[in-house]
Amino acid sequence: MRETESQSVDAQYELSVPPAASTIEALRGIGYSLTTAVADLIDNSISAGALTVWIDFWWAGAESQVTILDDGIGMSDAGLSRAMRLGSTNPLDERDTSDLGRFGLGLKTASFSQCRRLTVATRQVHEPLSVRSWDLDYVLLHDEWRVLRQATESGKRRIVSLDGLTSGTLVLWEHPDQLVGDATETDTEARVSFTRAADSLREHLGMVFHRYLGGKRPLLQIYLNGRDDEHRVEAWDPFLESHPATVTTPEEFIEVAGGTVAVKGFILPHRDKLTEPEHRRAAGPAGWNGQQGFYVYRNRRLLVAGSWLGLGAERPWAREEQYKLARLRLDLPNSMDSQWQIDVRKSVARPPTSVRVRLRQLAETVRVKARHVFSHRGQYQPRVTPEAVIRAWKQVQQGESIGYRVNRDHPLVADCLCRDDIPAASLEQVLRLVESTVPVQKIWLDMAEHPDAHALVGGVAEDAVRPVLRALYEALRVTQEFSHAAAKSQLLRTEPFNSFAHLVDELDQPERGTTE
Repeated sequence: MRETESQSVDAQYELSVPPAASTIEALRGIGYSLTTAVADLIDNSISAGALTVWIDFWWAGAESQVTILDDGIGMSDAGLSRAMRLGSTNPLDERDTSDLGRFGLGLKTASFSQCRRLTVATRQVHEPLSVRSWDLDYVLLHDEWRVLRQATESGKRRIVSLDGLTSGTLVLWEHPDQLVGDATETDTEARVSFTRAADSLREHLGMVFHRYLGGKRPLLQIYLNGRDDEHRVEAWDPFLESHPATVTTPEEFIEVAGGTVAVKGFILPHRDKLTEPEHRRAAGPAGWNGQQGFYVYRNRRLLVAGSWLGLGAERPWAREEQYKLARLRLDLPNSMDSQWQIDVRKSVARPPTSVRVRLRQLAETVRVKARHVFSHRGQYQPRVTPEAVIRAWKQVQQGESIGYRVNRDHPLVADCLCRDDIPAASLEQVLRLVESTVPVQKIWLDMAEHPDAHALVGGVAEDAVRPVLRALYEALRVTQEFSHAAAKSQLLRTEPFNSFAHLVDELDQPERGTTE
């Protein structure tokens, strides 16, 4: 090239290479937590065809280590070199439909966010071991993008775990300063925090990969700090699909540019329908209120665990107690990452304008049903329509205020009012006292501060229901001259007996020879 042409090209642009030290330190603040960072690495294991992932936390104060080992296909030496490069893949490139990555940053940025030295060791079948390391202090010293070709001596002791596999990859985090800081090995508080971090990780991974971990023939097994069943991460099903009291809406497939979105709604059972262990487990890592809303998946991998995605009628819906039983499963193909604004951490998704209206409509249906189940103690499929149930309390309008009155038409109340041995005037005074002293504000405050405890107050044991049920049945038969069938029908329409249909069925059958 002639000198004048070279000068002309030089005048058009200049190369702007980011400084290594400051850039790599800036990448540490991209926003990963320990849980999202480890999940990002497991995505790579799944993409590599791994059937098992072993995660281990090794305590040694500031010298603690974390390893993530898988039995996938591994990488060649050239492949590992590419994988350790920032931006190793273009997010605009077309990918395999099962690929869980996008930016080519996850391995590095997830690891940098947690530790100061990242080492990756890998081998393919019948191929030698390959090793590369990013040492952030080494980069800081030289201010160059230098990837080391060897592990530290302590790192080599971890890498030997690959010897038992024909192929696989081990990711090693050394100096995990975000987890342990500069703690000494004898720092008990830091060690407890380190252990708790592992426990939180177990819950998170069981949720994010539950569709891989669950079922009779799971696609993946994850072990945390051990190799036996006790240390295997269990799948957490947000939707209680196998529970007989869970209600579902039909799955809908929405065709949009870039692929098809699948949406299915789930109304989880009322607490009265769950055992205490079932209720506690179904709450999930964030609790009942925190887990309501959409669960967004890409290739069966959970991205968003409970969010209303900014949807709403007049304003975005907030997480509210009465909708805590509402959960929706939303499946995306990886061809829609850009439209849904999937971020590097794979923890954020925003629905495009083209589907927001329909998603809101589908969510509204689930929310309405969930509110009904929450309000009526799970009686979403009673033997009579919900509107026909005779409830113990009635909501009344008092000017601009809302009040609550004991329903005088409730058979149990009506029976007491008409009995000769109870003065009606005295009973009426008691009812008015109860109505005028309902602690609405205290109930509201208790529900806000202890959202899962209020159901204990409303719970009614069967042993307490049976004698009252029998007394009311006899009153209907004798005092009001109901037939056996009519009395049972009335009880099935009366709160709280409509929640105990099996007890109503146990009532004496009519005598032989009588007609109903």
